[in-house]
Amino acid sequence: MNGVPHELELDPRELLVYVLRDRLGLNGAVVGCDTSSCGACTVLLDGESVKSCTVLGVQADGHELTTVEGLSENGTLNSLQESFHTHHALQCGYCTSGMLLAATSLLAENPSPSEDEIRHALEGNICRCTGYQNIVDAISAVAR
Repeated sequence: MNGVPHELELDPRELLVYVLRDRLGLNGAVVGCDTSSCGACTVLLDGESVKSCTVLGVQADGHELTTVEGLSENGTLNSLQESFHTHHALQCGYCTSGMLLAATSLLAENPSPSEDEIRHALEGNICRCTGYQNIVDAISAVAR
């Protein structure tokens, strides 16, 4: 988890989002809908963006997990987080961690995505405050 090994005994039915929040105290993955519609619970599993409300905690065993808490570098925001701040790509913050992780996965796969590719990559993440343009602008700025 974010580069630190953890050993936990889990109920086989326990969802990863609750393991993160309740067992590990990592509150960046937000429980928004419990139906995988909103993307607020997005994390990276071996670098791929997944919705942690659809993954069982036991399925993460032996895999590298990254949450929004793991994006900063030595307590300093990474370039994508800085760009979200600079481009006002957040308002209430509810969706921000999921957006950041979906964007991180996208940029790892495609360092120079088009606006259409960015929008496609964010389709599984809902934001009700920003209207998306500032989020797309923030990701585009890092991609440049």
